[in-house]
Amino acid sequence: MRARIEDDVIFLHHEDLPEFKKGGSIVRNSYFWALKSIAGHASRYKDWEYESEVWLALQRMLMSFTESGYLGLKETMLEFPLDQGEIPAVLRPVATWQ
Repeated sequence: MRARIEDDVIFLHHEDLPEFKKGGSIVRNSYFWALKSIAGHASRYKDWEYESEVWLALQRMLMSFTESGYLGLKETMLEFPLDQGEIPAVLRPVATWQ
């Protein structure tokens, strides 16, 4: 998932976020609700925002869904732009550069 950090807030690109689908995959729908539940702002068609206070929870959630094997790395890894600067330590296990 494309991500960027501005003022200690992570923004996840809205086009990369999971979609809730009635009658859809239980794993993908659970992933949608889990990500939405800790977001500071999670509007449809807008980037979702995560304040630094929830970064550890975000890292643990992404790691858990990655380890489940039901979702691909492209769906559970944070991809930061090269000009972002250093990736915060708490996010390194679930992050890479674009």
